[in-house]
Amino acid sequence: MGKRTVSAGKSIQSMSTITGHNKRVKKADWSRSGGDMDAHTLDYKALFDLMPVPRFVVRPEGRGVFTFADVNARAAAWFARTPKSMLGRSVAEMSDSAFSQSLIQSLESCLRQKKTVMVLAPAGFPGSVRIHHFLISPVIGPDGAVALIDVLAQRDTSDASTAQRERDDALSLLSSIFDASEAGIVVTDGHRRVVKVNDSFSRTYGWSRDELIGADFTSVVSPDERSLAVRNHMNFMKTGARSSGEVRIVRKDGSIANALFTSATLELSHRRKFQVTTVMDITLRKQMEISLRVAKESADAASRAKSTFLANMSHELRTPLNAIIGFSEIMMRETFGPVENPKYLEYLGDMHLSARHLLDIINEVLDMSKIEAGRVELDEHETDLGLLVSSVTRMSLSKAQSLGILLTESSAPDLPHLFADARLVRQILINLVTNAIKFTRSGGQVSVTTGLSDDGGLRFVVADTGIGIPKDRIKVAMEPFGQVFQPVLARGTQGTGLGLPLARAMTELHGGVLEIDSEPGKGTSVTVSFPAFRSIVRPDRRPVASPVSEAMSSDSLSL
Repeated sequence: MGKRTVSAGKSIQSMSTITGHNKRVKKADWSRSGGDMDAHTLDYKALFDLMPVPRFVVRPEGRGVFTFADVNARAAAWFARTPKSMLGRSVAEMSDSAFSQSLIQSLESCLRQKKTVMVLAPAGFPGSVRIHHFLISPVIGPDGAVALIDVLAQRDTSDASTAQRERDDALSLLSSIFDASEAGIVVTDGHRRVVKVNDSFSRTYGWSRDELIGADFTSVVSPDERSLAVRNHMNFMKTGARSSGEVRIVRKDGSIANALFTSATLELSHRRKFQVTTVMDITLRKQMEISLRVAKESADAASRAKSTFLANMSHELRTPLNAIIGFSEIMMRETFGPVENPKYLEYLGDMHLSARHLLDIINEVLDMSKIEAGRVELDEHETDLGLLVSSVTRMSLSKAQSLGILLTESSAPDLPHLFADARLVRQILINLVTNAIKFTRSGGQVSVTTGLSDDGGLRFVVADTGIGIPKDRIKVAMEPFGQVFQPVLARGTQGTGLGLPLARAMTELHGGVLEIDSEPGKGTSVTVSFPAFRSIVRPDRRPVASPVSEAMSSDSLSL
């Protein structure tokens, strides 16, 4: 080899051979070195062209001009050109102005100093290979001058390290999520062996990692579900399907836990498949479901028992009570002869009154139970609400007068008729008027007013000047068996606390609304409003036959 070498250790003969510029190198140099000219030419040229990084040789033309003498394929691709199109062209033509200026300045520095220099590659420069910098080395000719300049690219190694760090960070993140997850996670291979399991699964079911790793995962599945688990695992691994459902897991202490699972198949390199299964324990939820189911069954059984009891009570109690009421009335009227002792007549009156009161209570309880069970069907007809109000006030008038209470009624003229169940509407009126009389002191007043609501629906208002109800007790009064006052504050028998709840329930059966406005010491006003579609306007305004007589013959409920 020649003795004139560059600082990078290249001889002019070697570089001349690589670049194909044989005119500048004498064959005698190769003969003295004992080399084979053709063999070296082929070897070094192939090495130059096949280098994995960009490499090119430029020739200084003077006055700051440098032209491409040789270019390998990587260099041409980096410049987005072809090697042939670059040969003989100046460096300034091949790249953007900023990098071209930096490159030319570095080439001039190398030419001037005859030393290797470095220039950074532009960030984001187009090309398939990311380059960090170029090493620029002079090739010294026989005359000691720089004949050519070799430019060799250096890869950006930060790309590989950054990608590696990102992969490491991703693996660290996934590992942290795997270990920190509150849901149990189990990874199994194609042979159902557990290859990875997190702490949550071990903590929840009592198995240690050492006991689970390498074991068949079906060993922790309930024996009655193992064959299904095996079939599902084979199917999931074969098809890659995702699945979810419930599974029963055997704890280490032998108890059985209920869990929800979600499985997905993961395929890695070399066609390796794994099944990733997340497991969430739902044993407590299952126990709650069982408790709720048992409670519901108990409630249903209690409801059936109540219905059976009420049905039996309806027959067993009302039948003898009707007999007591009937026989006591016969004896009071002395139908089959006189009752000689007046005291007996007094006792018969008390007996009759008590039996009627007990029958009323039984009827109220039965009616409330039927409404709550949704077994009440309305027998709806066109009804004159004014006649119903009149019949109830006439029936209650004697009791009100005996207590020194003024009972009045008023009705707006030409009111439409009401399409409703007359018996239930009459019962609503009876309950409200009876309540008003009961809680009004002597000298007070009870009024029943009938009219139209703003929407055209019929309504009636039962108002009294009684003791009133505190605002915070109105809700109690509307609950079944709710007692607002002590018996000493109410006149006569206290009742069952079903009057207002029954009235509201019967109103709501018609789609209506019952509202209470009350103030202690001033009285109470109860408004019952029916929807407008239940109003029937008769063109001739003639009264229609009303089922009042039929309703009055039915059992009435009073407090």
